[in-house]
Amino acid sequence: MNTKLTLTIEESVIMKAKQYAKSRGRSLSDIIENYLQMITRDNPDLDISPSPLVKSLKGSFNAPADLDYKEQLSKGLSEKYFESVLRNKDVSR
Repeated sequence: MNTKLTLTIEESVIMKAKQYAKSRGRSLSDIIENYLQMITRDNPDLDISPSPLVKSLKGSFNAPADLDYKEQLSKGLSEKYFESVLRNKDVSR
């Protein structure tokens, strides 16, 4: 069932939107309806609530207050990829 909706929008925006709709062979109502459907649809990919496993891990690790996680991450990645580069060089010899 369609229902009428009254909006207050800047006139220049309406004119540009009407031109846009006309150039695509669609009505402005159709474009607005599709946009509203898109932004209001249920999207499970956007559900970012933690899984039960993640919830169960909460509080299981207490990092030292002075832990610099960026430094630790950088160190770990450097070691990982540096070792990978060395292994590749050994294989190619």
